[in-house]
Amino acid sequence: MSQPLTDPAAIKATVREHYGNAIQAAGGCCGPTNSSCCGPTNSTEIALYGAETIATLPSDVVTASFGCGNSLAIAQLQPGETVLDLGSGGGLEVLLAARQVGAEGFVYGLDMTDAMLETARRNMTKVGVTNASFLKGDIESIPLPDQTVDVIISNCVINLAPDKGQVLQDAFRVLKPGGRLAVSDIVFDGDLANLPVSEAELRTALSWAHCFAGALTMSEYRRLLEEAGFTEVGLEVTQRYTVADLRSYSQAEALLAALPAEAATALDGKVTSCAITARRPA
Repeated sequence: MSQPLTDPAAIKATVREHYGNAIQAAGGCCGPTNSSCCGPTNSTEIALYGAETIATLPSDVVTASFGCGNSLAIAQLQPGETVLDLGSGGGLEVLLAARQVGAEGFVYGLDMTDAMLETARRNMTKVGVTNASFLKGDIESIPLPDQTVDVIISNCVINLAPDKGQVLQDAFRVLKPGGRLAVSDIVFDGDLANLPVSEAELRTALSWAHCFAGALTMSEYRRLLEEAGFTEVGLEVTQRYTVADLRSYSQAEALLAALPAEAATALDGKVTSCAITARRPA
């Protein structure tokens, strides 16, 4: 079995290359092909945001989604709020959020991949959104002042960061008192110590770019949120993935091929899409 990818710079380079190539091809996914796949029919986006919402966007806007949920539905944005999207990709949720917060609100999109930012800025121009801005940067070091935003959203991105504790601490820093976090992410449900292989072997067999190798367990996510200072922490499973789902994440690699059959079977239903909410105390 190959060695796990543990160097933070190498992890970020892998993620940047994968998603840079994916947005340029207007394809690629952060989800199985039967539930969260990007394609010319916008099937993923329609499933996540609704056909009526997608139909309101110009036909030449790149709506390719790499998410595992709908963080806007979790956030329930209000007019006038200032919002930050961690890992904003092609900008779809930023554009939709800008509509929801209205002219008196503002939305920041943060991404580290040049191709994503270029696509997002083109999309913003095509849609005519003026109350948003896309920033280049690392979600572990958010380029905004303290207590800047009312709401932080993110869709299947925090699991890609090498240091998730630092991401959540910096998210807490930029939230205003009383501000809230509303995230959709890939999360393991249950203790990975109970699997027939070690956690290191499991993560080596999985993929950082496809959202598995760096995924936290529910208990780890809760602990890191509370250590960062968040309260009112909630984690709700929105979808469970079967082993067949996991194997379909990439046409180029069989993600579980390096694991014994009994270990792959033990993962059935343990990998989830999760709605995660938390609040910075007022």
